[in-house]
Amino acid sequence: MEKFYLSSKKNNDVRAKKHLGQHFLNDENIAFNIVKAFTDKCNTPDILEIGPGMGVLTKYLLENKEFNTWAIDLDKESITYLKSHYPQLENRLLEADFLNLNFNNYFTNKFSLIGNFPYNISSQILFTLIDNRDQIPLMVGMFQKEVAERLGAKPRTKDYGILSVITQAYFDVEYLFTVNETVFIPPPKVKSGVVRLMRKETELGCNPKKFKQVVKLAFNQRRKKLSNAIGSLVQDKTLITEFADKRAEELSVEDFVRLTIILLGED
Repeated sequence: MEKFYLSSKKNNDVRAKKHLGQHFLNDENIAFNIVKAFTDKCNTPDILEIGPGMGVLTKYLLENKEFNTWAIDLDKESITYLKSHYPQLENRLLEADFLNLNFNNYFTNKFSLIGNFPYNISSQILFTLIDNRDQIPLMVGMFQKEVAERLGAKPRTKDYGILSVITQAYFDVEYLFTVNETVFIPPPKVKSGVVRLMRKETELGCNPKKFKQVVKLAFNQRRKKLSNAIGSLVQDKTLITEFADKRAEELSVEDFVRLTIILLGED
């Protein structure tokens, strides 16, 4: 694939719809770089693009014959446009809601995700990824910059929270680059960030549901010391002496794993 320059051409074949959170990327350079960051690390036979719009990423994905490219969109205008301009997608173009998709109906093997994600459902997309982490080992996506930064945030920072811990428990997070508002039609009111998430090879080390329960409880009262924030789970406070005077934002993923085991056991 060759590198392209900024395209200033405005295409009105598909109108961006506010209720779907659509902002169409209009920079071929950025589109190329997003796809390259994805295909460089992708080793699944199938790839699924969420919200392809007018195919600014799709065309680069289809150039790589190593993968079976799928695309999913709720927008009927986008579906009609893509059918016309990218007929090679054939029955791999889905008019459906990703958040309600039964992956087993379409993918017999592992698959990877890519997309310029609508801001209004980006967290839901992330939690769907996490819930299906054994089937989806890779995601490269564009998020609102604040969300993108939160994913890879470190302990003791203001961005570090539930989303940071739960994501980093299962994925290695790499913030790739920032995208300015001016390269979208229509321009959003905030900057965007492109992130790559790669599934960790090691397992969590405790029960995932219990881990999530402890993390959410701890951060729901993040200003309180853990001895108070997770008090409802503590039978004997001497068991958590190591963590009692700390706040949730001070604990690493590994700390939360140990805390979960102490409170609720490994299984």
